[in-house]
Amino acid sequence: MATLLDVSRVSVSKAMTTYTNRGKTSSAKRNSDRNPKVSARDCHTLKKIVSKNHRTTAAKVTAELNIYLEDPVSTNTV
Repeated sequence: MATLLDVSRVSVSKAMTTYTNRGKTSSAKRNSDRNPKVSARDCHTLKKIVSKNHRTTAAKVTAELNIYLEDPVSTNTV
């Protein structure tokens, strides 16, 4: 594998070991230094809004969610 992928044997070994132990090769730590823009409670509210109408647009969902939030979020965040 190392020769085929043109990487070191150690890299292949570490990737295989990580996949075996965790079931994935990416790091579990992601975005660890930033506070989340939306809290768990806000996420629950978002799920309720979307479950009411599955075919609504992101802009409409964002507008409705921002009614409940202190700090408004963008459509990209939603």
